[in-house]
Amino acid sequence: MFQRLFQRLKPIVKPLIMAGLVLVLILGNADGAWAAKGGGRMGGGSFRAPMRPSAPAPRTYSPGGGGYYPGGGFGFPFLFPFFGIGGGFGGLFTLLIFISIANFLVRSFRDMNQGDDSAPAASSSNPPVAVAKLQVGLLAEARTLQDDLNRMAATADTGSTQGLTQLLQETTLALLRHPDYWAYAASEDKQTRLLSAEQEFNRYTLSARSKFSQETLSNVNSQLTQAEAKGMLPGTDGGSAPGEYILATVVVATQGKLDLPDIHSSDDLRRALSQIGAVSSENLLAVEVLWTPQQSGETLSADEMVAEYPELKLV
Repeated sequence: MFQRLFQRLKPIVKPLIMAGLVLVLILGNADGAWAAKGGGRMGGGSFRAPMRPSAPAPRTYSPGGGGYYPGGGFGFPFLFPFFGIGGGFGGLFTLLIFISIANFLVRSFRDMNQGDDSAPAASSSNPPVAVAKLQVGLLAEARTLQDDLNRMAATADTGSTQGLTQLLQETTLALLRHPDYWAYAASEDKQTRLLSAEQEFNRYTLSARSKFSQETLSNVNSQLTQAEAKGMLPGTDGGSAPGEYILATVVVATQGKLDLPDIHSSDDLRRALSQIGAVSSENLLAVEVLWTPQQSGETLSADEMVAEYPELKLV
């Protein structure tokens, strides 16, 4: 009975085994491909309010000791004719009234000045801040960009404002040096205040990081971490095929205004890169540079670029 059943199933056993092997190979390669799309990240910063010099304490005039005591004839009898004050009673009592009125006027003017100064004080503790994101998709032939970004991530000083400014300048210069490989780009910026700038900055960076399968290289606020490099997929020789890309994203927060142009051409992209790279260390609050794939020799396919980054425009 079992022999007859085996004879009947024998014609379909072999195709089932072959289909299973093919499925295993496909899933195995797909898993390797997905794991290969890791990304790199470097940068840092702080969103503390800028220090401003404190205003000197107001100086008040105090008359010297010994007391000035005007005589009875200096009693301002002409000021109070309706109150019956005049003549010889115009000495001490009139002086006390005069001091009270003067003190009231001084305090009133002081309160008015403090009220006028409250708005600038609030503005200085919560100044205007610009948060911007610039994405650049390059043809995979720009492999030196991957190497440059990996080198910067391994050596950059991301714990100081000067180091972050240098990182921003070197990144924009590296992108500006590859205009022949620019393929896609997109920009986005938002004008806000210091108290809400960190939220906008994190929104931009988290959006970029969420596209990575993992962060294989990271140097943020002097914390350097690196995942073990994975081997290349079988049949991959490190060459680039048509329609393969590398994507770099720069997110920056700076005091003042930073109005990036909408990207429609290579000239727009060049101007946007120059604007971001020119942010001074005095105004720079935070910067992050993110790129994918991080590992040299890996690329994004045209389908991946379109699916994961629909906001990109051809330049």
